[in-house]
Amino acid sequence: MSLDNGLYAPDQSGRELLKVAMPKGRIYKVASKLFREAGVPIPTDFDDTRKLIIELPEVGMSFIMAKPVDVPTYVEYGVADIGIVGKDVLMEENKDVYELLDLGIAKCRMSVIGMPDWKPAINPRVATKYPSVASQYFRELGQQVEVIKLNGSIELAPLIGLADRIVDMVETGQTLRENGLVEMETIFGITSRLIANRVSYRMKNEEIQSLCDKLQHAIAAKASV
Repeated sequence: MSLDNGLYAPDQSGRELLKVAMPKGRIYKVASKLFREAGVPIPTDFDDTRKLIIELPEVGMSFIMAKPVDVPTYVEYGVADIGIVGKDVLMEENKDVYELLDLGIAKCRMSVIGMPDWKPAINPRVATKYPSVASQYFRELGQQVEVIKLNGSIELAPLIGLADRIVDMVETGQTLRENGLVEMETIFGITSRLIANRVSYRMKNEEIQSLCDKLQHAIAAKASV
């Protein structure tokens, strides 16, 4: 394999690999594609792997396959030097990490959702996987709500009377339409971000910055097409 710089060349010095926390599933596939476009030759046969740790010494990296919500925890505690995580998780978890780069992938939005005939009520209930995001949003609006945390099928809450509205991610809106729900307000846009552990960013700055530069070039090239 022909590689073009020291970051991806085989490390003959025994230097520790750069540890990257990657979200499993759909985001991994688009993220690994972006890495390849940036010159990081991640084999495509890893796209559907069940391995939890993938070591690629020829590119100077080790990939930790994690649940998306756990990525910032791995990075904060230093078991991963860098990671890829959605802005929704960063906003909800509020971990002590550096946000280095907006990768511009996995685009969606965080929205307030409800039934078309929804009307304001006293002490309304809001169901969500993102209680911190929802609480802060309504607090900034000066609205008092009861936030109910759910872990899945958030769209059920207004249909069965558990909550008046929900706060959730929306990509195409197809699920909402199929269940008779509508977007009422957009809270913020979401894309995946590259984050770094604070100590790793100092100790492995050359490797991390080199990767950032390559990813930025790949993102700019895609934007110009």
